[in-house]
Amino acid sequence: MSFTSNFRARRRAADTAAQPATGRAAATIAARLTFEGVARAYDSGEALRGFSLDIAPAEVVCLLGPSGSGKTTLLRIASGIDKPTAGRVLINDQEVAGPARFVPPEKRNVGLMFQDFALFPHLSIVDNVAFGLKSLPREEARREALAALARVGLERSANDYPHILSGGEQQRVALARAFMMKPAVLLADEPTGNLDSANGRHVLELLIHLNKEEGTTLLLVTHDDTLASHAERKIVLKDGRIAEDRAE
Repeated sequence: MSFTSNFRARRRAADTAAQPATGRAAATIAARLTFEGVARAYDSGEALRGFSLDIAPAEVVCLLGPSGSGKTTLLRIASGIDKPTAGRVLINDQEVAGPARFVPPEKRNVGLMFQDFALFPHLSIVDNVAFGLKSLPREEARREALAALARVGLERSANDYPHILSGGEQQRVALARAFMMKPAVLLADEPTGNLDSANGRHVLELLIHLNKEEGTTLLLVTHDDTLASHAERKIVLKDGRIAEDRAE
């Protein structure tokens, strides 16, 4: 089956998001992510202005635009880190942010990757990856984390600490952690932004490979045309609004 056919089959099958089991990642069921008239105003001005977008289950969408166009703000609102001033965010047609309801980040089954890696410096690599599996017995959580590290080629670094690793290796740890939790939606904010071209390319290849395996709905923010080329849709933002929406 071709990737396109497989993507369409996954999208038809994924009508409802999987709620994460306590402590353990359920099988991935990609979710529909919808923004309806989302606005976000700060004292300094408006970051988003009536933003509306529907992302199908298992679709890979890239957000492009200059600094200050609202890309990161949109991801923060989708994840639950920030709240919209107006409008709604829905996951599988269920409101998670809006006038009637606000679902906290840990209840959304939404994964996050940042350009600054966001690892805990006082925890070993394996403990960083296992951090979300708190209700599992320690040894079982460690086994799952080691398996996730093996997927990104870092099982030998399990007992090291983040400062020992290169930037590319740290981002691969963040990638293993994100996919181990089986998110219904993965939000990646400039995941190769702090890496040199070689490490950035390696992380990008892993991200796309793992996402194809998992079938997660993926929303990427990037300035990198190479990263954007792997998306099925490109959304160009300007001044908090969609300036262009094109299929690839």
